[in-house]
Amino acid sequence: LPGGTAFGSLVHEVFENLDWFAPTPADQDGLAERLLGATTAANARFSVPGVSAPALAQALLPGLLTPLGRLTDDRPLAAVAIGDRLSELSFEFPLGRATSTTSLAEVAALLRHWLPADDPLADYPDALAEPNLSGQLLRGFLTGSIDSVLRVGSATQPRFVVIDYKTNRLGGDALTLEHYSRQAMTEEMIRTHYPLQAILYCVALHRFLSQRLRDYQPERHLGGVGYLFVRGLAGPEGGPTGNFSWFPPAGLVVELSDLLADRRRR
Repeated sequence: LPGGTAFGSLVHEVFENLDWFAPTPADQDGLAERLLGATTAANARFSVPGVSAPALAQALLPGLLTPLGRLTDDRPLAAVAIGDRLSELSFEFPLGRATSTTSLAEVAALLRHWLPADDPLADYPDALAEPNLSGQLLRGFLTGSIDSVLRVGSATQPRFVVIDYKTNRLGGDALTLEHYSRQAMTEEMIRTHYPLQAILYCVALHRFLSQRLRDYQPERHLGGVGYLFVRGLAGPEGGPTGNFSWFPPAGLVVELSDLLADRRRR
């Protein structure tokens, strides 16, 4: 299947509108039918040359059935009920004030302080501290939309997970699952500055939950980030390819939220 932004929009449209809940193997025929309906509807809105609805449905089904490890207590997306998911969670918040001087260099310093040496993205602060980026001031308003937020864990101990779907091609024309190894995904994350996107999504989720959960505790409720490179998700019997899970420390998210609000100067 092709790459590009048009194909990415098509896939996002499918995931946003599909009821993927199919907790048992007996439910998978119904999931396949709903998936075909979703790809057909999405194709009518975001038609991509050479991509048929049946081919797209067949390609996306394994990703819905892939266990996601620690991120979701080893459950696949298909085991998450629609009532435990928010699709396209939009947000908007101000970056400090008109006189704020917060820069990306300060964000990089915060990441460097909080990320342990064995974190998969421990080298990312160096990329963010590049001279062409580090001096950029953070002012105005930040707007965005999180592909999905999943509620996992238990009813008494829920965790909330940020999910972002990626259709990036990490190899040549003949893609294999090995092109979506942990190392390859890490390199792509850093190259495209997805970690900055991910941690900003975590800040948005932190603010959202702090206003809606009476007993909100970031250490308990922030459950991590999953960047799902859907071409690399291998299905129920597959390995860890395609699933880039990241667990930024809750303290990093809280401090970054305060930094972006310029609260340190109050």
